Amino acid sequence: MLHRSPSLPSAFACAALACAAVAAATAGAAELNVGSKRFTESYVLGEIVRQVAQTAGEATVTHRQGLGNTAIVLNALTTGAIDVYPEYTGTIAKEILKLDAVPGLDDLRARLAAIGLGVGVPLGFNNTYALALRGDDARAKRIARLSDLAAHPDLRLGLTQEFIGRADGWPGLKERYALPFATPRGLDHGIAYEAIAGGQVDVIDVYSTDAKIDKVGLVVLDDDKRYFPRYDAVLLYRADLPARLPKTWAALSKLEARIDDAAMRRMNAAAEIDGRGFDEVAATFLSGTSAAAGPRASASLWSKLFDRDFARLTLEHLWLVFASLAASIVIGVPLGILAARRRRVESIVLGATGVVQTIPALALLAALIPLTGRIGTLPAFIALALYALLPIVRNTHTGLKQIPRGMTDAALSLGMTPRTVLGRIELPLAMPTILAGIKTSAVINVGTATIAAFIGAGGYGERIVTGLALNDHALLLAGAIPAAVLALAIDGAFRIGERVWRPVPVGVPAH
Repeated sequence: MLHRSPSLPSAFACAALACAAVAAATAGAAELNVGSKRFTESYVLGEIVRQVAQTAGEATVTHRQGLGNTAIVLNALTTGAIDVYPEYTGTIAKEILKLDAVPGLDDLRARLAAIGLGVGVPLGFNNTYALALRGDDARAKRIARLSDLAAHPDLRLGLTQEFIGRADGWPGLKERYALPFATPRGLDHGIAYEAIAGGQVDVIDVYSTDAKIDKVGLVVLDDDKRYFPRYDAVLLYRADLPARLPKTWAALSKLEARIDDAAMRRMNAAAEIDGRGFDEVAATFLSGTSAAAGPRASASLWSKLFDRDFARLTLEHLWLVFASLAASIVIGVPLGILAARRRRVESIVLGATGVVQTIPALALLAALIPLTGRIGTLPAFIALALYALLPIVRNTHTGLKQIPRGMTDAALSLGMTPRTVLGRIELPLAMPTILAGIKTSAVINVGTATIAAFIGAGGYGERIVTGLALNDHALLLAGAIPAAVLALAIDGAFRIGERVWRPVPVGVPAH
């Protein structure tokens, strides 16, 4: 039942006390941020960790899922943006510690302590790398071992980008087996199975617990020279986690040896083949019950488009686009004015903003994680603001440079100050060109903001990232279509605005 406050001051006092209490409670609440990489198994394991940690009741637990490759998620861990994520001993040894071999867990733990990290809770399964090809090709060409590939230089390889660049991936494998292949094309892990099933490539790299190996009918080649190390699944965490959240850590420790290879393959299949959500797969495993038999009825594109997360993702995407655009306008217009007014800094300003555009978006996002000490919206906001600068700066500079010199000289001769000339004559005349630059930046930001999901910033890109991991075309479209519609809506709004509002310079001398 609602009650009327006895007086306005007392109402404000009560509200202030309530806000203070909420703020104090929020400030004192412990938090645990769980991370995961951008492939199905990591999503599922991250969700298992989240649900187990939540049962301890000691902290508010958040799963920051799909954080790109090892470099990005490791940056998030070392900077404190996340506290724990599922990793593999082979990756820790080869990629993180740059070791030639994979030592035991105690040795890994001692080496990681030097960088403020810990490793523990071996989950019970080994998900090593392997190469696989179609079964009919394997039988026809009599290929059963990795050594056999050397006799078939005509095979087309399609390997994941991370595998191509890893120390324990393609470079070492090619050298160990003397493989006669050039650097292969890079494929996302989620679409590699579709590519090999469709005959676009002949050999792909797989994880030994992948659910689609049997579904696509692939043959996993024997690593006869024992190149690949063991990739035992473990938890990689910040060293202070066990002491900071002892109850939570005790709960997570009970996951040790609970997941074998078969159980992990079943969970991967439930997500990738049966279409079940990561949270549902994790909850089913933790409850000890069997997953429902058979695939879930495929959801329509319409239902995925307007799922329960649509409003949240829309707000996140709008915030990323327009907050960063506003920052770009505040910075870019003055820089454009400076470049137009000062010949000495013109090339510096235009060159610097142009260089930013050449940096790959994902690389810039990854670089901003250690600089900001965070993942999510802050580094994404900075990256988008930087990317949006070039069109605004260049159009402001161009718009001002196109104004006839005689017009500004006439205004100055009438006693106007340079600042007045800029505000009342030059900027209004240049405004159509400046607005065109702002429109371009806004449209660019809509598309670029989808990449921000790789560092946990949300938005429509969250669906695209998950769709790539699951090779779910409907989910990919459910992320791409709203982004495209938003870009078209912004472009249309600017076009209408340009027709309705045509600024006229004030104080221009009459002729």
